[in-house]
Amino acid sequence: MNRVAGDAENAHSSSVESCPSLRDVHSINPAQLMARIESYEGREKKGISDVRRTFCLFVTFDLLFVTLLWIIELNVKGGIETTLEKEVLQYDYSSSYFDIFLLAVFRFKVLILAYAMCRLRHWWAIAFTTAVTSAFLLAKVIISQLFSQGAFGYVLPIISFILAWIETWFLDFKVLPQEAEEENRFLIAQDASERAALLHPGVLSDGQFYSPPESVAGT
Repeated sequence: MNRVAGDAENAHSSSVESCPSLRDVHSINPAQLMARIESYEGREKKGISDVRRTFCLFVTFDLLFVTLLWIIELNVKGGIETTLEKEVLQYDYSSSYFDIFLLAVFRFKVLILAYAMCRLRHWWAIAFTTAVTSAFLLAKVIISQLFSQGAFGYVLPIISFILAWIETWFLDFKVLPQEAEEENRFLIAQDASERAALLHPGVLSDGQFYSPPESVAGT
């Protein structure tokens, strides 16, 4: 008898403990869930998230900033046409900055293609561009004679190196985690809306409530 009473008490306590979860499910507001789902679907229809758009803008800034510094370097050395012919047509690895500009173009094309056009959700593309950039700049600084050419021998390699690693940090710690979090929230909200639709099938119309006709007296 004691065992039967104990089992009944445990069953009652478990049913009581399950009541809060049921109350939580019943307290879901379907309108709020649908609003969240529609807002997420609206962002998806735009084709690219806000944080990813910011990343693409920074990649574009990387290219434009390095290009601007390279043009300033061409002017400092004695005119764009003369220096451009010397650095491009008579390219010399130990003294030319043209390859640093091409490195910025390479980063821009790969990252925009991977994360803007293909909407890649993995870090391998940014890891590839950053590894190529770091290896090339380290080799150029060690082998070339850039430090003997004034301030630009320091500025262009350092700026290019820093921008590449900022892009890596921003994608790995901002873009990908935030997009994954938004997707998880969307899946949770969608699942909750489906449960709410099952628990609340709809508001009953006035036609579903009726009173039986009065009976005729004497029948």
